[in-house]
Amino acid sequence: MAGPGSGGTEGVTGGKARFEDIYGRPDPRAYFGRLAPLEYEIPHHAQPVFRRTAADRAALHDAGARKTAVLDLCCSYGINAALLNHDVTLAEMYERYASPAARTMSTEELTASDKAFYAARRRPDAVPVYGLDVSAPAVRYALEVGLLDAAFTDDLEQGPPSPGLRRALADVGLVTLTGGGSYITARTFTALLDGARRPLWVSAFMLRTVSYEPIARALAVHGLSTTVDVSRVYPQRLFTDERERRYAIAAVRALGGDPTGYEENGRFYALHYESRPDTA
Repeated sequence: MAGPGSGGTEGVTGGKARFEDIYGRPDPRAYFGRLAPLEYEIPHHAQPVFRRTAADRAALHDAGARKTAVLDLCCSYGINAALLNHDVTLAEMYERYASPAARTMSTEELTASDKAFYAARRRPDAVPVYGLDVSAPAVRYALEVGLLDAAFTDDLEQGPPSPGLRRALADVGLVTLTGGGSYITARTFTALLDGARRPLWVSAFMLRTVSYEPIARALAVHGLSTTVDVSRVYPQRLFTDERERRYAIAAVRALGGDPTGYEENGRFYALHYESRPDTA
């Protein structure tokens, strides 16, 4: 569930490359180093969207409840949490982790530096963010530097939430997703909704190569209506090679989309899906 996978070595599933080795490191330097040449940018596009949606959800009054938390699926090293709650950009994060200073630090030194860096940039409207990812090293880093308020490694594709995650779901009012949409299914969302204690919203960026319909149906069973503006697309990253390009073009066409001007030009694109209770 770690973005595009966790542990192991790089592979290809269904024609889409996986970068499994970069999610099992003790800090995010390999993550940013591998994805920078591919211009991975979807968290940048999600930043203003998630801020607006989190503010809208927090404005609702959940009687007797604690402050509404965000649960970021496939959170890896807490990238979305950093962008949501701190005055920082994705470009600045790429620059930071590629800097000569960062390259020479130990993981312990980088952790201490990052803790101070993000604390100094914490926004006054910050909201609690919980992270869910099967990569223990990634979520441990995000927790240690203060990007996440709680972190879990449950694989909800394989089983129900652990007792700890079930307790945390009592606080969650918004679920976010930018990476990993190609690797998790409606099973994960059903498990979360089954354990929810308050009205749950979902804000997800899904590649155009993947159908969101099974997830939307699962959300509808729990009373959530899903909307998407198919005219607005968001660049995700460059293809690693021609194989990925051919795969993406064929997948988009199979779903009734048109890759002209988008995937045909050499990169993945995503759509943004927003799901809220019918009464919201």
